[in-house]
Amino acid sequence: MSASPAPSVRRLRSTARSMLPFPEPESWLDVGTGDARFPETAREVFPYTAFDGLDRTPRVEQARRAERVEEAHMGRLTDPQITARLRARYDVVSLLHHLPHTPDPRAELRAALAVLRPGGHLLIDVTDPHCAFARLLGKRWHAHPRPGDPPPTPLDDLCAELESQGCTIIRTDRRAAHVPHDLSSALSLVLPESLPSWLTGALLAAAGATDHTLAPLLRRTRFSNTYRVIARKDASAP
Repeated sequence: MSASPAPSVRRLRSTARSMLPFPEPESWLDVGTGDARFPETAREVFPYTAFDGLDRTPRVEQARRAERVEEAHMGRLTDPQITARLRARYDVVSLLHHLPHTPDPRAELRAALAVLRPGGHLLIDVTDPHCAFARLLGKRWHAHPRPGDPPPTPLDDLCAELESQGCTIIRTDRRAAHVPHDLSSALSLVLPESLPSWLTGALLAAAGATDHTLAPLLRRTRFSNTYRVIARKDASAP
């Protein structure tokens, strides 16, 4: 299975700008940050915010050395040592296309809330396995596992789960969160390996261009493949 295409700087910047209506965060943790491209871009929107990154791979340490994040934490957010060290430290915690690739998404949410300050915000993007394109052609390319990832385990009702854990849902959005990659991802699954590499590349490039051309229309329909939730941690939350 092909990897999910790297998000563009424009899309990363748009994701960061979704937090502009709220108080400027002093500290922000990006979970599953990888090379920390999102914190690097989000700093353009929030230049006075301290961005930290957490990832299971050494890439987060490389990102710290490249000054894309101020602090790097390697491991799982649900690790009790990491949770204890970061408890109630952040104003924003972002989980962007991260939850379905965790062994226990509910435990991941609890850990995210533990490192969030009361009144802080969770920014969550989750691929929608029930979008129209997935229902039409199958769901396989909506999960892009990385090496060593467990099978995707999506939450059936993310908003209900957040509310049960002491959050107030501030905003949900399907338009801005749509990722234009359905056609190119689907094509990558069916192209025979025997095709010349130049032809495979040309076909995927054409499909990718079509994805981006259709995106302004599709994001307004049930073909929008991602939903975004912004939730505030209530003072009464554990």
